[in-house]
Amino acid sequence: MTDPIADYLTRLRNALSANRRVVEIPASNLKKEITKVLFDKGYIQGYKFDDSTAQGKIKVALKYNPSTKLPAMIHLERVSRPGLRKYAKANSLPRVLNGLGVAILSTSKGVITDKEARSLKVGGEVLCYIY
Repeated sequence: MTDPIADYLTRLRNALSANRRVVEIPASNLKKEITKVLFDKGYIQGYKFDDSTAQGKIKVALKYNPSTKLPAMIHLERVSRPGLRKYAKANSLPRVLNGLGVAILSTSKGVITDKEARSLKVGGEVLCYIY
């Protein structure tokens, strides 16, 4: 597998389109940090890190609107990829859906959202857009 973050987003996207409640994803430290950001921003219902195997797994409980049964995440888009890395400076961070969505960045302060990066005045690699 050449792009584990794209695989992570694709597994989430496929589980949401199949109306699954829980999805299991192979773990890595970066994927764990992205999962924490998604939970903090309210895009997923919960998560659990299972370290029983050598690589470990992430169990993600997906979130849906109770009245309309629509998922909380409608669009997941990988921005920076192994063949073409995308970086943003602190003064030119992307805005997703005019501030309604979230851009997840990998910075020197850790994996954070675009809003947190603006407040900390740090730039970094733009991993994905979620709304």
